[in-house]
Amino acid sequence: MINGKKVLSIIPARGGSEGLPRKNILPLGGKPLIAWSIEAALGSKYIDRCIVSTDDKEIAGIAEEYGAEIPFMRPKKFATSEATADSVIKHALIKLQDLNQFYDYIVFLEPTSPLTDSLDIDSALEKLKNNRDLADSIVSVCKVEYAHPIHDTRINEKGLISPYLGKIFKSYRRQDIEELYYMEGSLYISDTSSYVEKGIFFHDKTLPYIVPRWKSFEVDSKIDLICIEAIINNPELMDE
Repeated sequence: MINGKKVLSIIPARGGSEGLPRKNILPLGGKPLIAWSIEAALGSKYIDRCIVSTDDKEIAGIAEEYGAEIPFMRPKKFATSEATADSVIKHALIKLQDLNQFYDYIVFLEPTSPLTDSLDIDSALEKLKNNRDLADSIVSVCKVEYAHPIHDTRINEKGLISPYLGKIFKSYRRQDIEELYYMEGSLYISDTSSYVEKGIFFHDKTLPYIVPRWKSFEVDSKIDLICIEAIINNPELMDE
C-alpha cells in the first residue's frame, strides 16, 4: 500500500512472440526474462500483489515459481499480436472485480524491460503520490540523445537529403538544443479509476519518471539480450 491505497502490479506475458520466439522466458543473467520483472514487483515496498497475465501454461508455471500469482489465464483473443495493452489490463481488472478484488493503483511492467528495479517502482509511486493534485499517472521516459529530430533528415524525390525540421541545414551546439524525452516503455503507473476512464497511461495529467539510457534497453532481438546481459554483468559502469 501507499498512503492507504492498494497497489496491483500486472505483468503481461503471452506465449506467442513473432520476432523472438518464447522471449518472455528466454534465459537472461541466470534466470528467465520474466523473472526480472516479477522480482522487481515483489521487491517493491508498496505493491500489494503481483499477477502475470498469460495464455501460456509454461509461462504461468515459471511465473509462479518466481512468486507471481496467476489468478486466471488470458483468453486467446487477448493474446494475439494485435491485442492491445488496454485489452489485457481491462480483462485483468474485470476478472479481479468478479472476485470482489479492487485496487487503487496499477503498476504495468513489461517483462521485456528487465532493468527496471524495485527502487524505480517505489520512486515513481512516491512521485505520483506526492503530486496527485496535478497528475493521475506516471510513465518512464528517457532523454533523446543520439537521434534528436533536429538532426533528422528526409530523402527527397531526387534521392538527396533535406532537413526534417526547418528549411535549411544548420549546425547546433548541444547546449542550444531543446531537451526532448521519449516514452521508453519500461514502467507505467496509474490511478485505477483514471485508467479505466481513459484506457491509456499517458495523457495531459501524466508525470515523467526519467530513466537513464542504459535502463531503457528492451528485449526485441538476440542483440538486445547480449547488450542487457553485459549491463547486468557490469553494474558498476552504469553510473559513470
